[in-house]
Amino acid sequence: MNSPSVTPTLADAARTWRYVGVNSFGGPAGQIAVMHRVVVDERQWIDEKRYLHALNFCMVLPGPEALQLAVYLGWVLNGVMGGLIAGVLFVLPGLTVMAVLAAVYASFGDVSWISALLFGIQTAVIAIVVQAVIRVGRRSLRTPLLVALAVGAFIALALFNVLFPFVVIAALAVGWVVGRRSPDALHVRVDADAEVDQVSKSAARSARRAGYAALVLWAVPLLLIMATLGMENIFSQQAWLFAKTAVLSFGGAYAALSYVSQQAVGNYAWLEPRDMVAGLGLAETTPGPLVLVMTFVGYVGAYRVSDELGMPGVVAGLIGFSIAAWATFLPSFGFVLIGAPSVERLRHNRRVAGALAAVTAAVVGVIADLALWFSLNVLFEDVPERSWGPLSVEVPVPGSLDGAALLLTVASLVLVLGLQWGLLRVLSLAAAAGLALSALGLHP
Repeated sequence: MNSPSVTPTLADAARTWRYVGVNSFGGPAGQIAVMHRVVVDERQWIDEKRYLHALNFCMVLPGPEALQLAVYLGWVLNGVMGGLIAGVLFVLPGLTVMAVLAAVYASFGDVSWISALLFGIQTAVIAIVVQAVIRVGRRSLRTPLLVALAVGAFIALALFNVLFPFVVIAALAVGWVVGRRSPDALHVRVDADAEVDQVSKSAARSARRAGYAALVLWAVPLLLIMATLGMENIFSQQAWLFAKTAVLSFGGAYAALSYVSQQAVGNYAWLEPRDMVAGLGLAETTPGPLVLVMTFVGYVGAYRVSDELGMPGVVAGLIGFSIAAWATFLPSFGFVLIGAPSVERLRHNRRVAGALAAVTAAVVGVIADLALWFSLNVLFEDVPERSWGPLSVEVPVPGSLDGAALLLTVASLVLVLGLQWGLLRVLSLAAAAGLALSALGLHP
């Protein structure tokens, strides 16, 4: 396998991935930023180009890209075991916290104390996502064409509601064509004839075997649940829904959540709309991938029908939680370990480099659209969608501006962008401010 810039011991890597997992707040943008700071800037285990190459690959896979990036980098640094450790330690803290929060919500139906924390944290997350736009943009938007791809992606998503997969496909197509004919337009700097350290055959074979094993290990229990219990049982329905979502969730967490919300609320009626909103809010406050909200859906949905299942609510909830976690996260290990050896070999291919550089540029637009969406929905209480022909835009009602949210957001932006405070420090202060405003009666 290609040697990383610095090779850590497995124990050192495990300690680092545990730190990343505990501190990965702020959704995919914040998590990717944390990983970059730790792995590239501080530890210098991976160089900038290799990190972006891995990120580009993970962005075109279905599933949580931050988890997949952790698995990829863990594999590059320490082989299959490194990838498994990185992925597990990245998602485990969030799973633990979400299990507790889902149990509290389902059992008591009152998360008012969390709402105050959530309010403050959401304002800080706006600043974190804006910081990610700036950081990734500075590193990747090196040419006018890359800037145009980022702007085009933002316009397509923010104004025309184009689905994310189509944005990625368009960027890939542009990068594939331009990367071969005019690589400078995409800032592609590779020498196709240069000697490259290839992934060894044994390392590639080991990774692919582990990847296929992960997919088999993922599918067999879910199929057994459906075959044994029948599709009228909620656990079979959850296995089927979350398995489909895991392999078709191109477009990031919000695209996946849109589909799951439709199914869980409208089709299966496991939850009410307010439950989905609460689940998303809780997922935003936990470290790890935003799609942890799937485990919330699994827990609360099963808890609500525990009497029909003839088991205690907590037991039903934990089974639903486990099914959702298994179906949602395990495929990411398989996808990455199967594809990573080939992706590493293609690091010096101009067309591949061009295609992935174009995707990275488009992702800047995607993160910018996320920052806009987040800002509108945190700062304003009423954000109706307006349509004019093909245009579909969320236009906030000025009178619904939340003054307290605006104040905390500006303060978070100053701390993150101006004073360069760390993410955990800003999130902690914002959460405390949210609690204080609630205690003083200055914010509901």
